Amino acid sequence: MGNPTATPQPQPWTAPTASDPVAATLRLPGSKSMTARALVLCALASGPSTLARPLRARDTELMAGGLRELGAHVSISDDDRWLVRPHPLAGPAHVDVGLAGTVMRFLPPVAGLAAGRVTFDGDPHARTRPLGPLIGALRALGVRIDAPPTGSLPLVVLGAGRVAGGDVVIDASASSQLVSGLLLAAPRFDRGVVVRHQGPPVPSAPHVRMTVQMLRAAGAAVDDTTPDVWTVEPGPLSGRGWEIEPDLSGAAPFFAAALVTGGEVTLQDWPRSSLQPVEQLRDLLHRMGGEVTLGTGGLTVRGTGTVRGLDADLSDVGELTPVLTALTLLADGPSRLTGIGHIRGHETDRVTALAKEFTALGADITETPDGLEIRPRPLRGGTFRTYADHRMAHAAAVAGLAVPGIEVDDVACTSKTMPEFPALWSGMVTGKN
Repeated sequence: MGNPTATPQPQPWTAPTASDPVAATLRLPGSKSMTARALVLCALASGPSTLARPLRARDTELMAGGLRELGAHVSISDDDRWLVRPHPLAGPAHVDVGLAGTVMRFLPPVAGLAAGRVTFDGDPHARTRPLGPLIGALRALGVRIDAPPTGSLPLVVLGAGRVAGGDVVIDASASSQLVSGLLLAAPRFDRGVVVRHQGPPVPSAPHVRMTVQMLRAAGAAVDDTTPDVWTVEPGPLSGRGWEIEPDLSGAAPFFAAALVTGGEVTLQDWPRSSLQPVEQLRDLLHRMGGEVTLGTGGLTVRGTGTVRGLDADLSDVGELTPVLTALTLLADGPSRLTGIGHIRGHETDRVTALAKEFTALGADITETPDGLEIRPRPLRGGTFRTYADHRMAHAAAVAGLAVPGIEVDDVACTSKTMPEFPALWSGMVTGKN
């Protein structure tokens, strides 16, 4: 007899193939990046805060759980309105980071402000994600940390209830979250912080700009006028209401569907002024043959049914790489995607994983140190492994629109940022949304 307590194996999901142009108007969950940052700022504020239309998914629930472990009151019982009441931070506590880069990089600086011992660990692959520069920076700022020589999880923050702060040099070329984690907690440091990046360019720069803008919105004084230097003055953060935008990275596969099928997809509730890199996405989709407009109904992408090849540096928008890779495989000419070496340290090594899984479906795709070269040719169905990475599942879904028989081994991994993804996707393709 089998073990009755064994973890059930995920069931393969057949990516639906589109027989007609998609035509959908969607309301998608909130931005993971904004939700995570807002939760941290709320927990460090001087009064209560609310988050309107936040993202409820594994990553953000882990963030809420981590802050709750540290002492904050975080109520997420209402899907559309979360409430955070700050409280003195203290250990002992244990933070489960899961596979969330935001949790493992944003909460250790917060834990330094707690009085007591705070342990951090997560999913097995989380132990391979880069944390060393953050650990070194926190130690330089006066935080006691026990960590393996590899500079990775599991780690222990021995919080003293305060962090001295001051000047610190960090190589954040592996992840912009290394900078954002320091900045978010810095107003509560005794001397604030001056973070100087030294090394190859910081990837995903729009995410650091989001951090700076949200800090200012909470009342922090931030100077980012000098390239690769960020200064945050010590001072109180204000409790406030946060309006969370729809998630741009989560919207990308739905917009891609408009290009693949020659259809039209509208994302409702899109703000006129966004904290996310919408202009970069608009430019990329336009170059690939799409038309992107922002109107009263939301952000709309229209396709012609022809996808153009793309030569682009994606260093600022690496999260879009899996979906854009799937699009380039269906394009009318070759493509070259560069500036994405840093996504090797994401939920999986996305560069290698994309090359391997699409090659298995017949793609002509070459891996380079910091990118991918794609030469379109007919693809075939088959099993597509996700490596527990939600963006890999998104890529398979996009390719499946034009290629029958793509079996995604674990579509449940999309619960990391969008539990509704399989239902929303199938509804869009079948016209039932």
